[in-house]
Amino acid sequence: MILPILIYKNENSKLRKINKNIKKYKNINSIINNMFDTMYYNNGIGLAAPQIGKNIKLFIIGINNIKETYINPKIIKYSKKNIISKESCLSLPRLKIKIIRKKIIKVKYYNINWKKKYKILNNFLSIIFQHEYDHINGKLIIDYLK
Repeated sequence: MILPILIYKNENSKLRKINKNIKKYKNINSIINNMFDTMYYNNGIGLAAPQIGKNIKLFIIGINNIKETYINPKIIKYSKKNIISKESCLSLPRLKIKIIRKKIIKVKYYNINWKKKYKILNNFLSIIFQHEYDHINGKLIIDYLK
């Protein structure tokens, strides 16, 4: 099911909230499936739960042959090397902002089957992960403007 995406309007937005860890429950698969439908319908490559009005620590990434779900994700290590990206956001349409991100990150999370995972992400996947990770921490790409 395609869900409406919240568009950022002001600092009181639901997009600015710090989100809660998810406890294992059966309805999460339905939310995840709806998020993938919504992301693909809107030509996105990532979508965080706050963008559909759910203030939980959950996001998805779908690009090329990669389709990943990140439940209660955490970045546990950042590289010293940076990478510059030009990012857009489904919650801030028609806006592209240059952002300096970490080139390589190590993350931990639960997958859709509630298995704890550790992964090293680099370059483009690192950028997407950091963008969506910002969402679950109430941060938006406009916060990178000087």
